[in-house]
This record gives sequence, C-alpha cells and structure tokens, in this order.
Amino acid sequence: MYQFFIQPDSVKEKEVWITDLQDVNHIRNVLRMKKGEKISLCCEEKGKEYICSIEDMQSDIVKAVIVDINGESRELSVKITLFQGLPKNDKMELIIQKAVELGVAEIVPMATKRAVVKLDAKKAAKKVQRWNEIAKSAAKQSKRGMIPEVKSVMSFKEAVEYGKSMDMLLIPYEDAEGIVHSRQVVESVKGKKSLGIYIGPEGGFPEEEVSFAMEAGAEPITLGHRILRTETAGMALLSVLMFMLEEE
Repeated sequence: MYQFFIQPDSVKEKEVWITDLQDVNHIRNVLRMKKGEKISLCCEEKGKEYICSIEDMQSDIVKAVIVDINGESRELSVKITLFQGLPKNDKMELIIQKAVELGVAEIVPMATKRAVVKLDAKKAAKKVQRWNEIAKSAAKQSKRGMIPEVKSVMSFKEAVEYGKSMDMLLIPYEDAEGIVHSRQVVESVKGKKSLGIYIGPEGGFPEEEVSFAMEAGAEPITLGHRILRTETAGMALLSVLMFMLEEE
C-alpha cells in the first residue's frame, strides 16, 4: 500500500483530501491509481495513519474515504538525532536514506575539522533541500509515522551545543573503552527520551573534537575491532539501537 503524508486540515469528517500537487500528480499520473484502491495517509501532527479508499481524482485534488484509522506509532521510543560529519561525493544521500529507514528522528550535517567537503551558504542550502527530499521519500517507502528533518549544516561546535539539551550523547571513537563497556552504555539508552549520535567524516574525529564533545557530556563508545567507514558507522549503531528499542 502506498503511503503519503498529509496536513491536519486535509482530514475531513469521513474523508481525506490530498491537495499537494506533487502527490496528486504522483497518484494520478505516475502510479495510475484507480477509484477504490487503498492508500495510507499519515498525519504527523495527529500521530495517526488513515487507511483510505480513493473516491475521486481531479487535476488538483484526490478525495479518499476513511476506511480505518491506525493510531499505533511506528516510531522508536527514543528520539534519535544523527550528527553526521560531511562525507565526500554523494555518500550523504545514502546515509540519510538508510538512517530514516532505521528510525532516526532528525539528521544534522556537520562541518568538522577533517571533513574534506566544504560548502558555502548557497551550496549548503541546495544540498539541504535535496537531502530533505530524500528523507521524505525514504519515510514514505519505510512507512514512517513522521518525516525526519535534515537540519542546516552546523559546525562541530554548533552541533555539540545543539546536543546539550538531549538526554544522552554518544560518540563512536576508536580509542574508546572496550566492547563490554560500550554495550553497557548503549543499553542505558532505554528509558531516555532523546539521544544524539556523533559520526565523523572520512578520517574520523581528531582528539580535540572528541574531548570537546566529552566535556559536553558525550560518552565515547567503540563499535568493535574493525575500522568502519563513515557511511557504515552510523548505520551500525542505529541498527543496534533500532533492534534494542523496537517495541511490540
């Protein structure tokens, strides 16, 4: 079943009206859906998923009758923010796609000391717009109950300041204590409401950045004996967290 995101004012008494022209075009001309076919319409603000049957389609609106309402959230119990050091090439697109699939709530691109990629304000704005489109597409595909936001690019210092309000901060680091300690730290995430994860770019974090994050309360952990690429490290940790936090 195809899923689309809607605003609260789209929900009528017994119907949902889809007025976003991009979604209307996708339903009518790309998917070529027919009257009577069912779609899933998710409202982030209401926290509900509406299972609907298409009733009418016009050039600027799709009207669907509500068949069932699913209020059960597909979101993790902990709001996870991925702070990702800017990687080379198009790796960020893959990272965003997979992070959304794994349940991250928001993504913050970081300009760190060892990041090769340097973005001026104009290029950064275009990138962020593109990254948010990828996040939205991934949220639809994975049937998320919300669309994770990709924030504007922050410096490492700004990212650490942003994370100070969170209940817990983790920073994978090759010189962290052993895996037993790291398991204990990760398991302590249960019961928290918010969590920030700091992932370095190619080349990782220099010692001074790790120290700065630790002064702000970040807990260094290891992800094992192997050195993981930047596009792998975040996914490895998110996978562990998703499995651990997933509820029935």
